[in-house]
Amino acid sequence: MAAAATGLPSTTGGFRTPRVAVEPEDARPAASGESALSVPRQPTAVGHVGSGPPTYDAEPTALPPTDPDELDDLVADTVLDGARYGTSTLRAASVRGDSARYRGEPRRDALLTARFGSGEQALVLVAMATGARATPGAHRAAAEACRWIARAVGRSHARLSDDIRAARRGDLKSGLHRLTDRSLGKLRASAAEQGVEPEEYTAGLRCLLLPADPECRTRVFFGVGAGGLFRLRDGEWQDIEPRVAEATGDAVVGFGSPPHETPGGDRLTMDLGITTPPSPYEPAPRPPRPPFRFRASIARPGDTLLLCTGGMAEPLRGEPELAEYLTTRWSEGEPPGLAAFLADSQVRVKGYADDRTAAAVWEA
Repeated sequence: MAAAATGLPSTTGGFRTPRVAVEPEDARPAASGESALSVPRQPTAVGHVGSGPPTYDAEPTALPPTDPDELDDLVADTVLDGARYGTSTLRAASVRGDSARYRGEPRRDALLTARFGSGEQALVLVAMATGARATPGAHRAAAEACRWIARAVGRSHARLSDDIRAARRGDLKSGLHRLTDRSLGKLRASAAEQGVEPEEYTAGLRCLLLPADPECRTRVFFGVGAGGLFRLRDGEWQDIEPRVAEATGDAVVGFGSPPHETPGGDRLTMDLGITTPPSPYEPAPRPPRPPFRFRASIARPGDTLLLCTGGMAEPLRGEPELAEYLTTRWSEGEPPGLAAFLADSQVRVKGYADDRTAAAVWEA
């Protein structure tokens, strides 16, 4: 008989979920003198978890409207990818949310996977982005953000790969900070060209760098915006998203533009250092940008690292049954195939209908 398990938050911030062995339904008592062999098996995939099925249909219903002169603007409902390098196996998927499927809106999430270099010097990039909610070009901004950061990483991949293998954490953090800011700066420039506010053409951007060298188990996360970074280790989910306090600090050399005011709040005129009071005719200052987040961690054999956008992170944090279900699916045996990973990553939870983008890395 299958036992029930309850995922409870641990004192360390992880989701503590006991392992459950499921006995096959056709198991029979062994005849006298025979030995019985009970083989635990992976639980059957499910469509949803939680208190009940979501309101929306489980499958896509409406397609987004299409401009015949803008066919390059089309976004597929689902994107699926995977690879195996060194000691890691990668699975990645991006799925349009239930709400967007119902309303005939395009997927605001974008996903890009790329390999730069060859052999043990290669570097694998996973980039995912989420466009601003309720803006017409959200899907384009997300796709642009992924392409810009991929170009930047690709052009610097040899240096980045060397820094990862040599554990130059400071160089990595400052370098990736600059690349991220420049990439998002391209979006701000694109917004100006389109005549829209920067807040209407922007995206949260989250990336993962995986070296192909089997001797290097360093996994690097960086980016800005909402989402989650989780690690499944020894049957327990750990929320390892860098906190805001860890993401802030002194300005990075070479990052962004010179300050527009002194620490005391006085405005600077040109480069002369002359302070002037703020003009009442100037527009109100824009809200602060989301902080840059960075984490370089060492993977252990048996770990599963999960990077995701908010559409996946929120139900994983808010519904213990989802954390429990993924634990039973991903803790034992080989990494799932592409179809199985897609099924797992889109298990639905009532009350969570946003796009979901997730990339998971299994360590041999």
